[in-house]
Amino acid sequence: MTEKLTETTLRETVRAKYAAAAKDASTPSAGGCCGTTTFVDLTTNEEGRAVFGAALYDPETTQDAQQAVQASLGCGVPTAVADLHPGETVLDLGSGAGGDVLISAKRVAPGGKAIGLDMTTEMVELARKNAREAGVDNVEFIEGYLEDIPLGDGTVDVVISNCVINLAADKSVVLSEAARVLRPGGRFAVSDVVADEDMDEATRADMEAFTGCIAGALTEAEYRSSLAGAGFEDIEITRTHSVHEHASAAIVRARRPEPAA
Repeated sequence: MTEKLTETTLRETVRAKYAAAAKDASTPSAGGCCGTTTFVDLTTNEEGRAVFGAALYDPETTQDAQQAVQASLGCGVPTAVADLHPGETVLDLGSGAGGDVLISAKRVAPGGKAIGLDMTTEMVELARKNAREAGVDNVEFIEGYLEDIPLGDGTVDVVISNCVINLAADKSVVLSEAARVLRPGGRFAVSDVVADEDMDEATRADMEAFTGCIAGALTEAEYRSSLAGAGFEDIEITRTHSVHEHASAAIVRARRPEPAA
């Protein structure tokens, strides 16, 4: 039996899943991408290849963030493709336990800062704890919604995210907010799930699949259209691996235009 995906129902269901994951961070792999789901309940596929979680990360890049990365629920490694530089400010949408924020903080030092945004109180508290234990101080974790980012216009250089934007009820609003907080020329570099064009309606309607990063995913054409509608250019979408018979993980890149001369 399916449940209508109203914005309020979706947000509260996703929040409950992430809160439970934060409380049980010692066993993050139990739920794959975004909590225990009907369709995504393993971190590896039938061939034994990692498709979700900490196994996707190169251990050499996570030395100061191992504990946080072990709680990763994502489908990729956005920090591996964001091309971060010292002095930059980076924002992680749906930062969870803070793994990508801590990795980013090291790469933008000295002079840079990494900010994590999450709507779940439990995840924000866990991320702050992980940052303290890792001794990383050029970070900030804030509670809020992707659809209403609590930052000023043009305040960050890079927006990253790991398998979270697809969980939002209105992705167009999220992408518009990402464009708003980016400085001119700022970069959008996320890992996300992209749906196949032939995803069936039953999968899209299923609440458990939505909180598992599948039913909420945009198709590639929809993603490109939404990014362009938010004002982004230089849009690139590269599929990396299958996460479901109807969806794949992908690297999504785009850029906020520079002002006209």
